[in-house]
Amino acid sequence: MVKIARVKPLKFFLFFLLTSTLLFSSVNRLEKVDIIKGELRLHFSDTCDKNKIKKFALTKPYRLVFDLENTRLSRRNIAKHLDKSIRIAQYKPNTVRLVIQSDRPYSCTSYQPFFSRTYYHIPLPKSSSVLPAKRYKKPKEYKKQTKVKVKKKKVKKIPTMSNVRKHELIVIDAGHGGHDTGAIGGGKREKDLVLQIAKRIEKELKQRGHPVYMTRKKDRFLKLRQRTKFADRKKAVLFLSIHANAVAKKNRHKIHGVETFFLQNTRDAKSQRIAARENKSVLKGTTKLSRNVIIDSVLSGPKIVQSNKLAIDVQRRIITNLRSKYKGVRDGGVRHAPFWVLVGASRPSILVEVGYISHPKERKRLFSPAYQKLIAKGIAEGVDIYLDNRKKEIDF
Repeated sequence: MVKIARVKPLKFFLFFLLTSTLLFSSVNRLEKVDIIKGELRLHFSDTCDKNKIKKFALTKPYRLVFDLENTRLSRRNIAKHLDKSIRIAQYKPNTVRLVIQSDRPYSCTSYQPFFSRTYYHIPLPKSSSVLPAKRYKKPKEYKKQTKVKVKKKKVKKIPTMSNVRKHELIVIDAGHGGHDTGAIGGGKREKDLVLQIAKRIEKELKQRGHPVYMTRKKDRFLKLRQRTKFADRKKAVLFLSIHANAVAKKNRHKIHGVETFFLQNTRDAKSQRIAARENKSVLKGTTKLSRNVIIDSVLSGPKIVQSNKLAIDVQRRIITNLRSKYKGVRDGGVRHAPFWVLVGASRPSILVEVGYISHPKERKRLFSPAYQKLIAKGIAEGVDIYLDNRKKEIDF
């Protein structure tokens, strides 16, 4: 007689609990849907993964369809307050389907706003009958608002390279300050140089439509936690720290160039040496244990990849701008090192070493307004390129 193995109730329950957790733990929930400023705004319970959103168009009638994979509706009547031209339903157990019907074909660039990854915005067709039921009672009112928006876009006075960036606040950190002079070369101080350049970067970014906040606008020292907390407090999209490099006297005529760093541990001796010099003043009073705990948590975060991309774009534009007017500008490239001023910023963050203050020729250039303007322009262009590329990554 063959014995049949019996599964104990407790073991079966634990097995079911484990498998169900693995199957459904990654499922997001669509909590809310609103129409605001001509956009359909989806609010999720967790971070929205754009790669899980599939879009396609249908005709007769014209419809734009979005399939939100790994997503469930928080409630069945989530779109009850919306116009009948918008339909939302649980298409499959883990797929929500959103259909926007319009009176003519239309395409849109849907995106994730930088201020929150739990939101996803879909621009609605302007000529369509799609209207929010509560906010707009007559189609005439909606058309009137649309015309006003188009008029505002025509009169904007911002370079063609970037659009109006009302929510893309950037924090600029001029390194050192106060009793911390930074590197000194030929009687010139790093703290003075980086403040001059930081102010020029601020001007360039503001001209491009970016709100900008500077950690310091005068000669004063800031503690490490003060510098990085500014970026979080102001909800900045980027953190830029500006510094100047230096080497020992025996190498001052040999080593020069521009380098851009992002936060990462490294075995490279040169990067370690540069980081150690920049970290010296900000790490006073911290223990080795606290440093390791903080840096380990940051290095495991998702901002490292984006910081690397930002560093590449900024470095490339600085070099291109400087070489357009000056000969012999050395490209030190993009490097990674454990700079502590970048540790506390929970957003893409880079540290730019604008040149070597210890190199006689480069020092002279660094303190000239024309050279500083080219550096500032390069950084601003790099920031815009990064943000534009980032938006394309988020869009379809």
